[in-house]
Amino acid sequence: MRRHLLAAALSGLIGLALPTPSFAADKSDIVIGTLTDLSGPAAVYGHAVVNAMRLRFDAVNAAGGIRGRRLRLVVEDHQFQVPRAVQAAAKLIKYDRAQVFVGSLGTAQVQAVQPQLRAAGRANLFPMAANRELVQAADSISWISGSLYYDQIRAGVKWMVETQGKRAVCVLAQGTDYGEEVQQAVRDQLAQHGQTTRAVVTHRPTDTDFTAPVARLRGSGCDLVVLATLLRDTILPMAVAKTTGWTDVAFLGPSTTHDYLLAQAPGGATQGLYSVSSIALPDRATASAEVVAWMDAYKTRFNVEPNAGAIYGATIADLAVLTLDRAEGETGLARLTRAVASIRGWRDLFGGTLQAFADGGRQGTRQAYIYRLQGPRYERLSEAVGY
Repeated sequence: MRRHLLAAALSGLIGLALPTPSFAADKSDIVIGTLTDLSGPAAVYGHAVVNAMRLRFDAVNAAGGIRGRRLRLVVEDHQFQVPRAVQAAAKLIKYDRAQVFVGSLGTAQVQAVQPQLRAAGRANLFPMAANRELVQAADSISWISGSLYYDQIRAGVKWMVETQGKRAVCVLAQGTDYGEEVQQAVRDQLAQHGQTTRAVVTHRPTDTDFTAPVARLRGSGCDLVVLATLLRDTILPMAVAKTTGWTDVAFLGPSTTHDYLLAQAPGGATQGLYSVSSIALPDRATASAEVVAWMDAYKTRFNVEPNAGAIYGATIADLAVLTLDRAEGETGLARLTRAVASIRGWRDLFGGTLQAFADGGRQGTRQAYIYRLQGPRYERLSEAVGY
C-alpha cells in the first residue's frame, strides 16, 4: 500500500515537471504507450513483447491502419523499477500524448501507474501483469489477456495435489506484489485440500545466490516448491537443487516460468519443471504454416528466435488491434470498454486457451494448461483446467 501511495505522489510531482511537447504529432495517429523493462531483470521479456507488437502494428499500418489511422508505438524503459515506471507513465501521457496503453510489463510497475492512467482516462489494455487487483477494482481500467497468476497457481496446485499426490507444498517467491499473489493462491488452494503451506522463502528479483533458500526448503521436507519467479531466479534455485542432490522434489511455476529459454539452462537444471500457462509455445516441426510464417518473420526482423514473451506480445497485439477496430479507431475509455466486452470465443494464433470478455469480464479466461519441460520443449499434460 505504501508503495502505491508513494507512486501516486511521485506521479503528481513528475507530471508537473515535464515539458510540453515540442513537436506536432499527427492527429490521425493512434499513439500507443508501453511501459516495459529493456535493461533490468525482465528485459528478455520486455524486448520480446515490444518486438512482437512492433511486427503486428507495422503490418497493420502497411495495410492502411485502423480505420485509416496509423498505430504509433512509444516505448519507455522502467528497468523493472516502480519509481521509473511512474515517471515514464507521466511522460507518455503528458509529453507523448499516449491515447491508450498496451502490453506494459511488471505487476508492481503496472499497478503503481494505475492512478495516473485512471486520472487521464487512458485504458490499460492487456498488460504483461496478471494480478487480481488490476482487474477486480470497481474502477478498473485494465483488461488481462489469458488467466491471472492467482488462477494459474490455484489450478496448478490443485492438479499437483490430486494427480501427483503432493502433501508438503512450499513456496519460493520474489518479495514483490507478484510473489504475494502466488503465496495467496497457494494458501487458498491448499485450504481446499485440508493442507497448509509447509514453508515460504522470499528473495529479491536481483538475487543470485540461492544456496541458503534451497537448503531451507529442503530442510522443511518439501515435495513441491511453487515458484513466483522469472527466468534467472527460476534457473538458479533449480540448479542448486540439482547439484546438491535434491531430486525428490517437483517445481511448479505460473506463466512466467513457461519459456523456451528455460529449456536452455546449463546442465539441464530446469528439466522436469511444471508450468501453468494459458498460452501454447509452438514447435516449428508441428506448427501450422501460419505460425511458422510468423516465426520466420520475427526471426528475420529481429535476428532472434521468438521466446514466450514474443508469443504473449503477438497475442496482446492481436487483441489490441481487434479492440481498436471494434472501437472504430476511437480510444476513449468508454468506447474501448464496449469494444473489449464484445470479444467472445477468441483464440490466439498459437492455440492458447479460449478467451472471452463478455458481460464486463476483465480477464480472458480463468483456465490454463499444465505443462512439463521435457528436453527442448514443454509437454502439455492436461486440457484447459481451473480450480
